[in-house]
Amino acid sequence: MIYTVTLNPAVDRELTINEFVFDTVLRASEARVDCGGKGFNVSRMLAALGAKSVALGFAGGKAGQLLAEALADLGIETAFTWIEGETRSNVSIVTEQHDRYLKVNESGPTVSETAQTALLAQIKQLIQPGDWWVLAGSLPPGVPQTIYANMVALIQSGGGQAILDTSGAALVAGCGERPFLIKPNDSEAGNLSGLPIHSPKDAAAAARAGQALGPQNVVISLGKAGAIFSNAQSAWLASSPTIQERNPIGAGDSMVGGLVYGLSQGVAVAEALRWGIACGAATASLAGTAVGSPELVNSLLEQVKIKELTTESRDV
Repeated sequence: MIYTVTLNPAVDRELTINEFVFDTVLRASEARVDCGGKGFNVSRMLAALGAKSVALGFAGGKAGQLLAEALADLGIETAFTWIEGETRSNVSIVTEQHDRYLKVNESGPTVSETAQTALLAQIKQLIQPGDWWVLAGSLPPGVPQTIYANMVALIQSGGGQAILDTSGAALVAGCGERPFLIKPNDSEAGNLSGLPIHSPKDAAAAARAGQALGPQNVVISLGKAGAIFSNAQSAWLASSPTIQERNPIGAGDSMVGGLVYGLSQGVAVAEALRWGIACGAATASLAGTAVGSPELVNSLLEQVKIKELTTESRDV
């Protein structure tokens, strides 16, 4: 089974405008509402690929109920830890040409220690050897930076495999518990490693530095440039297929969805990365926060090339 954990979910509202003009009233030509939160986005990508997952996390109020119903409509099972307060709302404003966007995220409701203890107990009860767990996103107020580290320790000790996609102190703490894989973007990886990233070669160096902190595998997403994967033996560069980018929001989460999908099928991480790149590109090519269809993902999958950096002539 694949589980996703979203500690700070949101109702994502997207408005489309003709162009950005400040200090005036703008009219939206389109509006849409989606389930927001990195773990939920991973579950949505998995559902699009026909893979089952269970979405865990904190939810509260009418917004939380809206998320539960929306995910159920997508065929995604949920097992929320309900809290006091209202699940946050995030607002995106994009141009009709999809060349500019603005995204504003609320901080989210404060989560009590009681709710945190309940979620950790739930995770401990669910863990089975061979299961995959995606721990993704920011932390809501009241939650310590060590919570992902606690989850990774529980999951790995129970025979599961943890994939961590967060940033800052929470990422550093989580790395110390040796998760199976971390997936920072170039900015997050630069902060983690202390190394500037201006090229795939820089990213490979940052990935190796990140591994020194504990994770078994490191994938650094590089946007249009693809991604770097590094383990104890080597590093690989995965190129991204050529697409017409419409909205990059959520593409990184779709990439994680493709990664865990491939891993759950028993393929090696380098091959799973091919699925990740194709899923991320598919989502980036679509309007709103929609995720790629299986047909679109498969059409892009064939275009993804993976090169082992230590053997420049060898593609996989």
